[in-house]
Amino acid sequence: MQFIGLFSLGTIAGILSGMFGVGGGLVIVPALVLFFGMTQQSAGGTSLIALLLPVGLLGVIEYYRSGKISMENILIGLIIAAGLFAGVYFGAKIATHMPNDTLRKAFAVFMGIVSIYLWFK
Repeated sequence: MQFIGLFSLGTIAGILSGMFGVGGGLVIVPALVLFFGMTQQSAGGTSLIALLLPVGLLGVIEYYRSGKISMENILIGLIIAAGLFAGVYFGAKIATHMPNDTLRKAFAVFMGIVSIYLWFK
């Protein structure tokens, strides 16, 4: 898996998180499954690694203990976390300069696209 692709995923998730308050389950997990070939369980565990400090630690431990993620998943999650760290700043900057109605409608469109995709997948 490429560093640039994973870092970009983290950055995009960070921007969306800063704008809409979403990132892990809605952006990172589906992207890891669809574009990086992970299982749903590995993607979920890897997303928790990206969000590890402090929220996902117990979940990461359980995924690791059950053999659903490996040290490679931990490294991938940490790379995504670096992108999240950078991306959330830009997402927040965009969101704080957008009118509330525009931001709400953008979020609705984003959620609609994800919902339709998941419904017909």
